[in-house]
Amino acid sequence: TIRAISMAPPHPTLQVAATDGVLWQIDLGNPSQTARANFTGDTAKVGDAITVLGNRHQDASKRQMKAVRITIGGKNYDMYPERIKTN
Repeated sequence: TIRAISMAPPHPTLQVAATDGVLWQIDLGNPSQTARANFTGDTAKVGDAITVLGNRHQDASKRQMKAVRITIGGKNYDMYPERIKTN
């Protein structure tokens, strides 16, 4: 569930509470990538349930990931579509 949204450069971010209550920082693409994914400041709001596919920080003690795809209400926002593999 989204707790906070920042669309400020250099990378927009979301603060998201996982189902276990742990707070994660989700880094989106740079502002132009995020816009190309059709994710804007009006796309989501605090309280929305989301699913994030991404790359976790190399330091496993940090609750941070770089989003590749965000899904809200069944709609996908692909920050890095070239990284999504389909079979």
